[in-house]
Amino acid sequence: MEYLRKVDFAAFDTADPKDRITQVMLDHASGSKHCSINTIKTPAGGGSPAGLHVHVVDQIFYIISGVMSIEMEGTSFEAPPGSFVYFPAGVPHRNWNGGSEPTIHIAFNTPMPDPGVPFATTVGAGAAA
Repeated sequence: MEYLRKVDFAAFDTADPKDRITQVMLDHASGSKHCSINTIKTPAGGGSPAGLHVHVVDQIFYIISGVMSIEMEGTSFEAPPGSFVYFPAGVPHRNWNGGSEPTIHIAFNTPMPDPGVPFATTVGAGAAA
């Protein structure tokens, strides 16, 4: 088990600025049994690939940089660096980057998502890319 894990910020910096990049920090393959954690860089204008969607697990974001736009239950929010965002299981939501700079956030998913089941289920049209 690897107990100390570091975000590879250099990989974010060298990636195509138009790409959404996910770094898996913790999942089934790395030994976790109870949650998954990913660090995600979203380019300006990008967002959740599923648009407005739900999960069967709780999802928590911690915003490291940039300002993430959030929609939950028809209400929009702006989440600047240092924000925690809680998406309860089953609640339709979407997230996108409406700003001009990339966002970087850490996504915690608990309990552990079943790798044999689609992670997100689209529930309607959303503006996220």
